[in-house]
Order: sequence, then structure tokens, then C-alpha cells
Amino acid sequence: MSASSVVLRSLKWTAVVLAAVLVCALGLVAAVNAGLGQSLLLRLVVLRVNRPVQVTGPIQAHLFSLHPGIVAEGITIDNPPWTPAGRAAQIGRLSLVLNLPWFGHPADIAKLEVQDVSLQLIRDPQGRANWQLNDPARPRPHRNSPIIRNLIVSKAHVTLADARRHLQFDGELSIPDSGVTNGAQPLRIQGSGQLNGRPVSFEIDADPLTSARHEAPYHFSFVESSSGTRIVGQGVLPQPFNYKIVEATFQAAGPDLKDLYFLTGVHLVDTGSYRLAGQVARRGTHTVYSDLHVLSGQSDMDGSVSIESASGRPQLGIDLHSRLLHVSDLGAGAAGRATGPKSPLLFSDVPLGPTILHGRDVKVMFRAGELDAGHLPLRNVLVAASLDHEVLEVSSLSADVLGGKAHGKISFDATRDTPSVKLDLRVSDLQLGQLPYKGAGPPPVEGRMQARILISGAGHSAHQIAAGANGTVNVQIPYGQVRESFAELTGIDLRGLGLLLTRNKREVPLRCAFAAFKAQNGTLTTQSLIVDTDPVLITGEGQLHLDSESLDLQIRGQPKRLRFFRLRAPLLIGGTLAHPSIKVRESHSTLEVIDRGKGQDKDCESLLAGH
Repeated sequence: MSASSVVLRSLKWTAVVLAAVLVCALGLVAAVNAGLGQSLLLRLVVLRVNRPVQVTGPIQAHLFSLHPGIVAEGITIDNPPWTPAGRAAQIGRLSLVLNLPWFGHPADIAKLEVQDVSLQLIRDPQGRANWQLNDPARPRPHRNSPIIRNLIVSKAHVTLADARRHLQFDGELSIPDSGVTNGAQPLRIQGSGQLNGRPVSFEIDADPLTSARHEAPYHFSFVESSSGTRIVGQGVLPQPFNYKIVEATFQAAGPDLKDLYFLTGVHLVDTGSYRLAGQVARRGTHTVYSDLHVLSGQSDMDGSVSIESASGRPQLGIDLHSRLLHVSDLGAGAAGRATGPKSPLLFSDVPLGPTILHGRDVKVMFRAGELDAGHLPLRNVLVAASLDHEVLEVSSLSADVLGGKAHGKISFDATRDTPSVKLDLRVSDLQLGQLPYKGAGPPPVEGRMQARILISGAGHSAHQIAAGANGTVNVQIPYGQVRESFAELTGIDLRGLGLLLTRNKREVPLRCAFAAFKAQNGTLTTQSLIVDTDPVLITGEGQLHLDSESLDLQIRGQPKRLRFFRLRAPLLIGGTLAHPSIKVRESHSTLEVIDRGKGQDKDCESLLAGH
């Protein structure tokens, strides 16, 4: 995979180019041995390999033999015309020996040995590479090339700049003698250097070249290691040596899934220690990663990923599912890379957006049996999304939450310098009694909540988007139960204080509740806040500042029945979303010895029907 697969293909290309030198030399043996006609030979080579080739040293040909050969020194091969000008390869010395066709055996290369090799490999985002033998804009059907029976490379220096696979490599590789003289040993390619800024080593072992045939699959295995991350795999070329058709299985493990970038060039999320396994199959421009299985912490993920790159802009299809996914198993904290104290804000400052998929179009289907996001566990999560030229559309987002259902849509437009977001989320039948609470006894509030959130904003993170959000938030509870001590305390009367001090857990009917907020430039302002309980009518007003996540609300309780010694004063709800606080606003308080209870029941049906 990754660097090792590129090395395999580039070496095969180099061999084909050098083989062309020999083929042309066969027709010019006399002139070459006499020191004549070298310029004509090179012109023929250039026509065959579609790029400039220079030979500054001597050329010796030995052709009147069952194993004709050629030795050349000082070879330089430039880039082809479909890539920027530059040098692709320099070879100090090459030795090439040919096996002539004989009684049904096709011609092949008995031995190719190169010394003092330097390869400068490049590929652009559209897939145009300097190791391609033919112009990729004019694809040709695959034709079997002569098999190299013994390939020997002593410490070649290789640089790779692969913009398509996001790989930058600078290092050395070597291929020891594996020919008949050594008992037909397996082909072994070893390399080391810097890959994407990290030390890397890799090794490829393959079937002996002496027994390779175009009609039989060719097997190989590979190992790559970098910074504690390790990939091992086994594969096969069903049509040797057509690298457009490859099948392989692989396993990977390491301290952080994101570190796979340093081996594969693929951007992934931070995790803790992980294990990954899967299969890969490539057919030309179509690649499928299937039977993927990832374990990290308590989380698991399975599925498949397909990539089609024929158009030059990769088309990705992602289908993943998880039995259990803990959000705490993802991110810099899980990887041990978090710096500084944990943010007190609920809205994250982690950059959002499809930047890791820049230059690709994607369709995503994700399912999770359980998604643990902290205090609000989600079940039966479903996300269907598509990314088209940096515009992410989540067309379907649904989950079971606290006995209810959440479903919605999200649009994320990253075509501008500052991405914009639109969110439409509905929550139905969320059971408030399932919210976590402290203490024993029944929950402080019970009932089925309905909500609608319509928000738009712009920013590079959830916090930035919330800090400038505009839209509306509506919440309603058609009926339920509320702890009597809380309802009475909003009126701050003697009865309510008594219920609180005795820790009374008795419940009273919640006839209905409704809250409407308008968001403008990141500030949620109440348009209406009504909680109608059997003993007390509660109203409120105020603001919620999403930038700081601070609360500035006040609520008043108006008893519906006679109360003694009532302190008429609003309750202030302050603090933050993560840590709210409640206190009495003493400056606006008056003491009433007798309150006849002027609160009236609301027409709940009309109140809720209008929203």
C-alpha cells in the first residue's frame, strides 16, 4: 500500500524504459559496437518511451548470444511531456540481459541490474505521473511486458511527491539478487527514509521472479512502519504485472488512527490505540476497501469505502456502521494530544468542515446502534450525507434520544473563506423524566417535549457558528408532572420553602409548557416562556448568550391559590449552560403576608396549537 505500491509501479516503469534501450540496440549492434550510430539509437529510444533519454557514458552490446545483453553508463531520463519539465531518473550503470523466445517460451529479461540510481517521482492531483509509460489522457489497453527474472538494485535514492495520494517520501531502497544463481529466492524490496515528515521503513516480499508467469497470479506481502504505526498485508496481482488490478488484505495497529496519514496519505480522526483490518481491490480507476473493521477504546466501526478516480476528481462512497461509538474515544484528548485545560464551553472550538475531503465528492451513509455523547446517549443513529464541491448536505439525520426521536437536516457550505451552516432539527416525544438528575425519588420534571430548531450561522467551529447564529428555537411540553417543591418555590412562599426543606418529592400536574426564543447574532432572546403547573403559573424572560454560553433569565411564579407570607421576587437563572445557578433578585422583592392566588390556568390547547 501507499509508498510501497508506488515503488513497485515505478520500478516496473523503469525496467520497461530500460528494456526499450535493449530492443532498439538489437537492430544497431554493429554500429554500436563500432562506436557509431549512438544518436540514432537514442532517438529510437525516445520515440519508444515518450520522454528524453541521454547516455553520456559508453554503451556495450553483446548480441550474438542465446542471452544477448547490453551495458550502459551515465543514463539520464527526463520527465514525459504530460508532467512538468525535470529529471525523472539518473542511473550510473545498468546491465541488461535478454532471454530470447525459445520453443513456446516468450522473450523476457533474464537480468536487470542498476547501480547508483536516483529516482525523482512525481504525480499531480489529476493522476498524471512521470512513471507512466504512456500519456494518461490517451489510455491504452494493457499489454503484457517482458518479465524481469532477476532485478537487482543497490541503494537507490528515491524522492516521491504524490499530490494525489498526499505522499512525500525521501529515502533509499534496495533489491538484492534473487535470481537463479541464488536458488530462485523470493523478490524482496527494502526501503527506509522520511514519509510525510516521519521516519518510515517498508519491506515487500513477493513470489520468485524466475517462476512468474502472466497466466498465473503473482503474490506479495508487505510491512510498513512509522512512529509506532504498523501496516502488514498480503496481496495478489491477478494479471501480472498489471498494477491496475490488485487485491490485498491488510491489518494496521498503532497509538492513534490519525498517524496512518504518515503511511498512507489518508486524513483520519484522532483516536487512542486502535486496530484496523480490511480488504482492498483495485480495478483501474475504481478501488474498494471492504470488510473494514476498526476497534479503539470501547468503540467499533465496520463498513466499506469505494473510490472512483476516472474523472480526475475522486468520487468517494462511504458506508459505515457501529455497534457502539463513544465520542470520548475520538479527538485529540483520546489520543493524548490535548493541550491546555479542558474548555468550559459546550460548543466545541474544534474546526469543522469537509476540509479533509477537499477536492473530492463524497456520499456517506453512517449508522450507529448507540452513540455515547456524554449525558445524552443516542440510539439507532442514521446519517445520510453528500459532499459536492465543498458543499456538505446532510439530507437525513435521525436518532432515538431519551425515548423520543430527533431528525433534521444540515447544510455546510465551505466554498467561502468562512463556511456557512444551516440547521433544521426537530425533536419529538423526548421524555424529560429520563434526563440525568441527582438524588433519589421521581425526577423533578416528567413529560414529553417537542422542539424545533431553525438556526443559520457562519464560522470554522461549532462555537463560532453559535456565537453569530440567527434563527428560532421553539420548545413545548403538552402535559406532564413537576416536583411540587420546585413549582411552589418559584413563588417564594412559606409553603414552597417548607417543601424544599423537608425534601418533599411529591409531584403535581404540569398542564403545559411553552418557550420561544429568537436568535440574533448569537443571542437567544425569549419571545415567550410559560410553564403552567396545577398550583403555580410560571412565566419568564431573558437571554442566552451563545458566545460565552452565559444565562441571563428571570422567572416568576404566580400562585393559583391562597398563600401566606409570600416574597414577590423573580428568580434569576445565571451562570452558564454547563454550570447554571439560581438566586433571588432581592432588589425587586416585596413581602406579602397574604396572596390570594391570582394565577389563572392557561388555555393550553390554544397556546400550543398556535406554535
